Amino acid sequence: MRKYKTESRKELESVVCNCCGRRLQVTNGMVREGVCHMEISWGYFSEMDGEDHSFDLCEDCYRQWIAGFRIPVERAERKELL
Repeated sequence: MRKYKTESRKELESVVCNCCGRRLQVTNGMVREGVCHMEISWGYFSEMDGEDHSFDLCEDCYRQWIAGFRIPVERAERKELL
């Protein structure tokens, strides 16, 4: 869950893991640790048609979540980090 300092959503104030409730470190509007931010707009053929969902997971909760997948997450190593 993200909280911004202004309505314009320009400067991030805080991020809380939606799963475990842990507050992630945010400094000068930047998350200073690993976080999985998800946004989805549900469309036709979904029981949630017309709903927008967003959430944040800390690294530990993300690892626990994907450990339960029947088909593993595809992984690729990036050569350059920006």
